[in-house]
Amino acid sequence: MSMRIVILILAAATLTACGNRGELKPEAGSSLPPPPYGAVATPTPAELMTPPPQTRPTRSDEVLRSSEERRSDEFELPPQS
Repeated sequence: MSMRIVILILAAATLTACGNRGELKPEAGSSLPPPPYGAVATPTPAELMTPPPQTRPTRSDEVLRSSEERRSDEFELPPQS
């Protein structure tokens, strides 16, 4: 039983060592992608990895307080037979 625990701890330690926390750089001999249309300069790797606000919208905690009748839709026609 204790041998399993030791193997589990070694496996966990090995997996935690796999993460790279260094600064991102392009490969040798290659460059960053071209700047987006309308941009003045090419974004840095850190700027490319930072998600824009649209990808993480704020949470809406508004609770529906009362039911509302749907307004009529004049384009909702019955199917033609």
